[in-house]
Amino acid sequence: MTERDKAIPQLPARSMARTLAFYARLGFDREIADPNGHYAIMDRGDLEIHLFAYPDLKPEESSFGCYLRVQDVDAIYLAFAEAKLPTQGIPRMTPLEDKPWGMREFAVVDEDGSLLRIGQEL
Repeated sequence: MTERDKAIPQLPARSMARTLAFYARLGFDREIADPNGHYAIMDRGDLEIHLFAYPDLKPEESSFGCYLRVQDVDAIYLAFAEAKLPTQGIPRMTPLEDKPWGMREFAVVDEDGSLLRIGQEL
């Protein structure tokens, strides 16, 4: 089996420990972490995100984000919902919806203000 080419998002972390804990609440496991706290890699099944230290980031001004296309958005939504994130503010999670552009998706904004849209084709 050949591995497919893929893009992996790199997202900022004001505090690597706090950001790792946030993504762990969403079911991501730490794969690799720089002992100095400058870089980390987390995965959740086939999903992978990289985190880099950005201590001066202001979450309310962040323009970082990514789209995670998945095979079963409903299952991921239910798993992420266990984290009981609020629906407003930073962090937050939006409801799962069928969008007019042909995707079923929801969004998560992490504690650092990064926007993750998670979806699958309808």
